[in-house]
Amino acid sequence: MMLDSFLVRAALAGLGVAVAAAPLGCFVVWRRMAYFGDATAHASILGVALALSFNMSIFAGVLVVALVMATTVSTLSGRGYAMDTLLGVLAHSAIAFGLVAVSFLEGVRIDLMAYLFGDILAVGRVDLAVIWGGALLVLALVGWRWQQLLTATVSPDLAHASGIDPKREQLILTIALAVVVAVAIKVVGVLLIAALLIIPAAAARPLSETPERMAAIAAGIGAVSALGGLQLAYAFDTPAGPTIVCVAAGVFALTSLLSLIRD
Repeated sequence: MMLDSFLVRAALAGLGVAVAAAPLGCFVVWRRMAYFGDATAHASILGVALALSFNMSIFAGVLVVALVMATTVSTLSGRGYAMDTLLGVLAHSAIAFGLVAVSFLEGVRIDLMAYLFGDILAVGRVDLAVIWGGALLVLALVGWRWQQLLTATVSPDLAHASGIDPKREQLILTIALAVVVAVAIKVVGVLLIAALLIIPAAAARPLSETPERMAAIAAGIGAVSALGGLQLAYAFDTPAGPTIVCVAAGVFALTSLLSLIRD
């Protein structure tokens, strides 16, 4: 069967994460939430430790911790702490506690590098089902609330006037972000998840006239980065996750250059 090939499974996993991360990455760029995505991703290493401690699935552990982290930041922001300070404290505390917790695990052999930088070539059929299930959930969630999310992003006052609650839209984005972090950990790892969210969206920005076009182009750039990165990693024997991000960064440099030439 086609899915018996580890390269086919890796390619499908990369495509799944790219498709889920693209529209979400656009909102992260528009709302200037880049560090928010980074903080949620860093917290997921604590989720890995908890999942291994309680013998539950990595996806479930990471999803729970990412959700707790994201909702904590959303709740505490604007209550005496600047957002970047709060994110800095929580992100680095979470990854530190996670790494310490992992060191206490006895009788469990854990490859930390696989969680920090991803291990896309080791993706199995169950992982693939989880990744695409999460991707479809995120696409459904963002597609369902697209107009409301856009309105709340452009102007919270306009959202209020239109009967939209910006806090609720922020919560929906938070949930979608937690799901993407949970499905992406296997593909690019904790340290590079934010890059896959931000870089394709930032690269798509100079080529887009509408929000919908930007999301579609970002998905295309993410897909090209995933497939191109895998191809290069296989050809040059480099780590797949970082190579995927390098390709995305190359596309960003290219679109930025095109934008400068055009202006």
